[in-house]
Amino acid sequence: MPPPPRLLLTTPRGRIMDHPRLTLAGRSGSRIRPPREDELIPLPEGSELFGLPGRRPVGFDARGRPRVVTGRRGSPVRAVAAFVAPAHTVGLLAAYRRLAGAPVLPLFAYAAVGFRDGRFYVAAARVDPDQRQDPAGFDPALIAARARDKAALYPNNRLWAHLIENCALTYGCPAARNLALGRYEAPLPTARTCNAACLGCLSLQPEDSPVCVTQPRLTFTPFPEEVAEVAASHLETAPRAVVSFGQGCEGEPLLGAELLEESIRLIRGRTPRGTVNLNTNGSRPEVVARLARAGLDSIRVSVNSLDPGTYAAYYRPRGYSLEKVLDSVRVMKRAGKFASLNLLYLPGVTDTPAEVERVGRFAAETGLDLIQLRNLNIDPDYYFQAVGPPPREEPLGLAAMMARLKDLAPDLRFGYFNPSLDPEA
Repeated sequence: MPPPPRLLLTTPRGRIMDHPRLTLAGRSGSRIRPPREDELIPLPEGSELFGLPGRRPVGFDARGRPRVVTGRRGSPVRAVAAFVAPAHTVGLLAAYRRLAGAPVLPLFAYAAVGFRDGRFYVAAARVDPDQRQDPAGFDPALIAARARDKAALYPNNRLWAHLIENCALTYGCPAARNLALGRYEAPLPTARTCNAACLGCLSLQPEDSPVCVTQPRLTFTPFPEEVAEVAASHLETAPRAVVSFGQGCEGEPLLGAELLEESIRLIRGRTPRGTVNLNTNGSRPEVVARLARAGLDSIRVSVNSLDPGTYAAYYRPRGYSLEKVLDSVRVMKRAGKFASLNLLYLPGVTDTPAEVERVGRFAAETGLDLIQLRNLNIDPDYYFQAVGPPPREEPLGLAAMMARLKDLAPDLRFGYFNPSLDPEA
């Protein structure tokens, strides 16, 4: 058994160092513990390291006792966390002591990360082998060249211009970059408004919010013809083609029922190829039924919990309930379509026995096809202040949680991305 990774910290000037005596600690809910060896992987390419302001690193000494590192007088140190690359789910959060007055962290996931034998190791797991967003697959020069060529094909399409100029070339959105490259899953943002006020919304926050947006919201509503032009051109030619309504840079697409329904009909009027998917909060199951009849192939419904109180405290829904959300999954399955649950994973919360039982029973009841294990991007302390303290139950951990869910729903799959359902694509 190799020695545990050493604790990381940053100096006031931002230099990342490993501690000479303390080893890595991780956080699960309110618990601090060392990661097991089977919970660690080499830091994936494309991940980022963060120094956490107002937070002192916590590690374990040789006797297994947690220790807070304060640094020398006048030279305080900061805790370090990793934001892991797509297709990976964080198993343990970074452990630290939060100081009074510390700022709320931006909307990222903060994984425990340490250093051993010349490499960084992170408490995470790859939950999807799909390489569609692996950094090695993105050549900036090729993306820019392909983007220019495609922009010239549709000079009057506002959605196409937005996806190429803003999303692919300015913000580096992986889905938009894949659109430019003509492959895999492409985004179809359409919604400017929302019927939820999610605590961790990526695209819109109140003026007095302590967090800033990371994906500014769409500023126009595209016409169905614009949506269909983008979608059909992608579906007609891309390998493993998927187009998805519902992106981080927009509100809730179900609020534009007519736009979505007409867009889907136009898309399917042009091509039967590929997969038309909807990422959604699932708030309007009656609209989901209409879209399924129009030609929607799959749906991904996002939840942080299947406990109604916990769900409402994070999503802060307006005019709908968790039961409506779950009904959207039921509607799709009754229509013979593909349904995923985007289970926003937070260690020590999502993997508690009670939560796992709720999710597993729902998966078995509905015939849910897939759980996408995406990280809940939020400062965990900010989350617990709003939602309530972490459960007291002993968490299972990511791997044991997945195993238990498979016991409850044997046909259930796990992943990170929306799959292409068309074998001809």
